[in-house]
Amino acid sequence: MGSSNFLWSLAKKYLTVGLIGITITDRYASIVHVRGASMSPVFNPETSTFWGSSIDDHVLIEKFCLEKYKFSHGDVVVFRSPSDHKEKLIKRIIGLPGDWIGTPDAYDVVKIPEGHCWVEGDNLVSSMDSRSFGPVPLGLINGRVTHIIWPPQRIGEVEKKIPHTRVSSS
Repeated sequence: MGSSNFLWSLAKKYLTVGLIGITITDRYASIVHVRGASMSPVFNPETSTFWGSSIDDHVLIEKFCLEKYKFSHGDVVVFRSPSDHKEKLIKRIIGLPGDWIGTPDAYDVVKIPEGHCWVEGDNLVSSMDSRSFGPVPLGLINGRVTHIIWPPQRIGEVEKKIPHTRVSSS
């Protein structure tokens, strides 16, 4: 009888911790593994010769910004790809609703519609972003990147970078 009470007590504790953990990662903050070079040199600036793999960054995502879609120019966000909702991407917000964006390669100007934003990778050469798939619905954003938390030598806050020359508010 004593061992079943112990097991039941242990199971309740683990279930409680699990539910609290799920609530925190769903509503407040989570950790995301950054792959690829589209945001280099901000994320994944180096490649390691150890085991022939790169040292990928892990970042902290805050989700309070999702309450009323509180984003600003230069925020780095994680969002679901508009073309494949199973894929998560990480890019920088260049334009917000109502902004006019000058595209760097084509000499076009695009007005960002309500409920959307324009995102681009910092490494434009290897980034699939709004230049390819257009403005991103704000509803696809999962959160804002605030800090790099791994690897230890790169721990720190993520800076906002704003390309003023390409954005015009109306």
